[in-house]
Amino acid sequence: MATIEECRAALDKLSDNLAGAAGDVRSAASLDRSLSCRITDLDTTFVGRLRDGRIEVLDTLAGPPREKAQIRLVMKGDDLVSMVNGELNFAKAWGSGRVKLEAGLRDLLRLRTLL
Repeated sequence: MATIEECRAALDKLSDNLAGAAGDVRSAASLDRSLSCRITDLDTTFVGRLRDGRIEVLDTLAGPPREKAQIRLVMKGDDLVSMVNGELNFAKAWGSGRVKLEAGLRDLLRLRTLL
């Protein structure tokens, strides 16, 4: 099972990957939205912002998020680490329910480029 530190490092790596992306991926990641990533097996939520193509983690909370973020991810820690390391395909994990992504319709349409 991934640790909180490994999950935080995975989010930092994902942020670096998004910041270094080009074209449609860079455009999709350039949203300015509140973001939460709930790690169910650790009962932990990372909250922050997706802004200028980067993920900025502002806080780590025990339990579910206290406020509803505009973009919400829910998954196990191992799945987060595996996705960021390229071992788990996001679209397949999302389609099978291993990963949940919730956002407004416009944001989902923009974020589909990241899949």
